[in-house]
Amino acid sequence: MTHTSLLAPTDPPPYEEHRIDGTSDFFITVDHASPRIPGRLGDLGVSAAERARHIAWDIGALGIARALSEKLDATLVATSYSRLVIDCNRDPAMDTSIPTVSEYTPIPGNEGLSAEGRAARVAEIFEPYHRRITDLLDARRAAGRETILVAQHSMTDVYKGNARAMHAAVLYNRDRRFAGAVLDALRAQSGLVIADNEPYFVSDATDYTVPVHAERRGLLHVEIEVRQDLVASESGQHEWAGRLADALLAARKAF
Repeated sequence: MTHTSLLAPTDPPPYEEHRIDGTSDFFITVDHASPRIPGRLGDLGVSAAERARHIAWDIGALGIARALSEKLDATLVATSYSRLVIDCNRDPAMDTSIPTVSEYTPIPGNEGLSAEGRAARVAEIFEPYHRRITDLLDARRAAGRETILVAQHSMTDVYKGNARAMHAAVLYNRDRRFAGAVLDALRAQSGLVIADNEPYFVSDATDYTVPVHAERRGLLHVEIEVRQDLVASESGQHEWAGRLADALLAARKAF
């Protein structure tokens, strides 16, 4: 299907990458790294205050991932656009891939989206991001390198009026091996409440990165959520990157 160009020359590329030649077995992704909206879509009819909230992006996740990438010398690939434009952790065939409502907030710019408009978002944002991940993972496999995929996310501290008591959560789907080891390592750190597959869990219907890039390849993997109020600041992001680095390295020793 052809489509009208979405990204203008003044818009950034659909993904950013760091430490492509990193020596670590860990490979980090951030599916909801940015609140940015392509200029041609305006503000999607969503106020600036709403676009700054968790409905548009995983606050703090990219900061954690960048610091983690540096600590571990790990490759990092992250999206450049908001999940209000297209959710890069959702199969594009799902209606929720391009939401018309997020939490309680309507997204008027996504209402009545044409097939051509949807195709543009898939072709110019979703596919390049996942194609880059695929290409890098293929190259690592061809070079005989081991890979452990770490899908970095963050979660709001209050969702639909319900406060979340956990500081972070470890998520997985069919394969709990590495996630379980990370869970144990985080729970061994003093003063933390770490949830096991709560308040979310990975599934084919709600996720894309882990099922497609990790499970299909048989890679060890983990999806990590950190509460956003703990990582909204740079200091919080570095603090949690240190905690996660320790936990990931401890878990790695078991494999």
